[in-house]
Amino acid sequence: MVRTIALVDDDRNILTSVSMALEAEGFRVRVYTDGASALAGIVADPVDLAVLDIKMPRMDGMELLQKLRQKSAVPVIFLTSKDDEVDELLGLRMGADDYIKKPFSQRLLIERIRALTRRSDLKAGLSAPSGTDKTITRGDLVLDPARHMCSWKGQQADLTVTEFLILAALAQRPGHVKNRDQLIDAAYGENIYVDDRTIDSHIKRLRKKFRELDDDFSQIETLYGVGYRYKGVPE
Repeated sequence: MVRTIALVDDDRNILTSVSMALEAEGFRVRVYTDGASALAGIVADPVDLAVLDIKMPRMDGMELLQKLRQKSAVPVIFLTSKDDEVDELLGLRMGADDYIKKPFSQRLLIERIRALTRRSDLKAGLSAPSGTDKTITRGDLVLDPARHMCSWKGQQADLTVTEFLILAALAQRPGHVKNRDQLIDAAYGENIYVDDRTIDSHIKRLRKKFRELDDDFSQIETLYGVGYRYKGVPE
């Protein structure tokens, strides 16, 4: 099945280079240079996933996401600048599925797109992709990497792809400390620069999401000056 991706950014260099990379991977791409035209186009002809820049003329990515969420559950990835942490938090609360900071690796973006489209397939009741990723069970935590699905005490936790990858890296070896560089490699791949604070922000959101399911959740521990560890029960 050919997936259609809406790519929305006022930087024509990004539109050209990213659309070429996506098309080379077998995606169909529709490009828009502002939020208003993107909203009209996506509503009139739905897509499988949208990649939105936050700062755009006429209608920015935040407003576009808000209007899209009134009409569609299409997966959304934000492209943000280095200093947009507040916008990232607001966007995730409003219903974005993930975000990637500029400048970004096109390979990273493609992998995020593939993960989110797989998750959408499963929510729609389509077959799970074949693969060797094994389910990770740590006490009350269940992680299914093939589906990018997570549950805690039987309740589903709605994690972004990045959050899922960080949690999986921690849960694979309970009790073992992962420093920020190791978590960056797990979530973003090697040779990708990400500020250390980005990992701290993801950990903070992970804890918040699990505490919304369980007030007593305390499985993710901070070792100040060292990193993080998951203190769950080994398999």
